[in-house]
Amino acid sequence: MNRIEWDQYFMAQSHLLALRSTCTRLAVGATIVRDKRIIAGGYNGSIAGGTHCIDEGCYVIDNHCVRTIHAEMNAILQCAKFGVPTQNAEIYVTHFPCLQCCKAIIQAGIKVVYYAIDYKNHPYAMELYSQADVKVEQVELDEMIIDLKTKEKIQFVADLLIKLTEAGADAKEITALHEQANKLFSSYV
Repeated sequence: MNRIEWDQYFMAQSHLLALRSTCTRLAVGATIVRDKRIIAGGYNGSIAGGTHCIDEGCYVIDNHCVRTIHAEMNAILQCAKFGVPTQNAEIYVTHFPCLQCCKAIIQAGIKVVYYAIDYKNHPYAMELYSQADVKVEQVELDEMIIDLKTKEKIQFVADLLIKLTEAGADAKEITALHEQANKLFSSYV
């Protein structure tokens, strides 16, 4: 039996957390880990009980949504709220942390930042991480662990079935392929 690597496991958790995001611009998830144990998780969205961007749109000032709390910050604040130390912890984030989150990560005593996707990587953030002796490493999620392209695959299969129909493929064959596609994607439609 092949076991999932730790980095892939924790990065998968961050991608799952991102599915809870209420931001319409970018869904981000963050998982804080200490001694191979998850101590907190966060996703980007509004304050607890507040208006969400998915409900009323983003509140953008200077090209930033001021309604949104970033995933990294939510995870760090969760630790603060419940008295969980972050000293020498690691954080797994779906996207490269912004400059403000970079500073919060450093101040929280987190010593390793793993991120999956480059996103507006600020050179000053890398300089700050270096000054604070924080290791930064890109760990892309193996998409076989969590399928992040389900909608695209469903559309691709639908387009292929239409093209087969237009090309004059046998109607019974098309029906069988359609049923097989429905079974494969039944939990997603």
